[in-house]
Amino acid sequence: MKENQRLEWKETWRDEFIRWICGFANADGGVLHIGRNDRGTVVGVPDAEKLLEDIPNKVRDILGILVAVNLRQESGGEFLEIVVDAYPHPISYRGHYFQRSGSTNQELKGAALDRFLLRRHGRTWDGVPVPGVKISDLSTSAIRQFRELARTSGRLDPADLRSSKAALVAKLQLTEGTYLKRAAVLLFHDDPEKYVTGAFVKIGFFRSDSDLAYHDTLHGDLVTQVAKTIDLVRTKYLKAAITYQGIQRIERYPVPDAALREAVLNALVHRDYAVGAPVQIRVYEDRLRIWNPCVLPDGWTVKTLFGAHPSTPFNPAIANVFFRSGEIETWGRGIERIVAACTDAGSPKPKLILDGTGIALEFRYTPEYLKAVNALDPVRVEVTPEVTDPVTDPVTDPVTDPVKRVLLLLAQGELAPSAIQKAIGLSHRPTFRQNYLRAAENTGLIERTLPDKPNSRLQKYRLTAGGRAWLAQHPSPAP
Repeated sequence: MKENQRLEWKETWRDEFIRWICGFANADGGVLHIGRNDRGTVVGVPDAEKLLEDIPNKVRDILGILVAVNLRQESGGEFLEIVVDAYPHPISYRGHYFQRSGSTNQELKGAALDRFLLRRHGRTWDGVPVPGVKISDLSTSAIRQFRELARTSGRLDPADLRSSKAALVAKLQLTEGTYLKRAAVLLFHDDPEKYVTGAFVKIGFFRSDSDLAYHDTLHGDLVTQVAKTIDLVRTKYLKAAITYQGIQRIERYPVPDAALREAVLNALVHRDYAVGAPVQIRVYEDRLRIWNPCVLPDGWTVKTLFGAHPSTPFNPAIANVFFRSGEIETWGRGIERIVAACTDAGSPKPKLILDGTGIALEFRYTPEYLKAVNALDPVRVEVTPEVTDPVTDPVTDPVTDPVKRVLLLLAQGELAPSAIQKAIGLSHRPTFRQNYLRAAENTGLIERTLPDKPNSRLQKYRLTAGGRAWLAQHPSPAP
């Protein structure tokens, strides 16, 4: 017999052990033995008769609950057995909350305490009402985008989709009385960070864990945030390995589209928004990692996530809206779908990492992809003012002709993407973005004028100091 989730041993009684009783009551219940040492040997209980009366009374007065206290005998010695039931409502010890975890007694604080209290009252974090936010404060464009997605998915009655903004929000169960819930603010408010700290996404490209090359942050309503995140990772942070079958050009990205989409949705829909840290996406030359603060259901492990498991969304109100829009399923198959997408594409199975603060999903790139990218797209190399002229040392100059044309245009001043594309004379936007704009941006020679608003209609591009230095050493006629 060993101490475990439901069993604790103490040699003698001290009133502070009422905290352990509190911990059992706030977990799955348990038994506290008084008169056993750490090895489990019965050592006896002085004043057993008195404790049989004192302990139940003190527990009742301090915790407000009843426990059974029994005198037991074993191997010729006596010990007290205190049996504690699990309670559906929160139990506090002098204003503090404890909970049994494994063979330890943990005091609940901060976000953990919030989650515990909400759960004990039958609530979830995203279902809490938010005073001071009105229906008129919600983004019309975000709700319109949801209507379009839900109309395509067919998971909401067409009559509801034609209803007013207020009626639709109520139908989605995002209201409580006259209040909007936190889920409504996250999903449809232009600035949810006004009410929820950390409700945004950080994306960075890292040369190493300590060397950040460049980064972006994405803000705004959750519906738009998901789409922007997926688009930005794909267009700016991932490079395609390009091969040809005859005259057909084939682009292969290191993370399959379906896997990336599911991973981003999981991170944003199921994260713990009570923690003020944003979702973080780290992109390296050989891997991509998506981290979010989250809490697994009690008893769940990484093995549980990779196996068949029920759907138990941490934010059910948010998950319901994304289900209605057709973005997610409700069968607990998110990780399964990600693994299947990677398998179908011939990519490695992703790795799940629990680090005590959240969960990370890491996608490793195949050696074949890395070889193809290094051979065909040597663009992502930092250029310094000391770059050598390509006539004498062509290996040190990663700037391709399309990139050079973008640099020459921006030497005349800041330009919008559409203006650059028109000046180059390309009609196919994906080709322009991949081979010209994105390639130039990845060199670090150009930058956005509004880095925090990548999809702004006012977005323009300009040369960096490195870009100006490169042009100074490589004079060319205007394009």
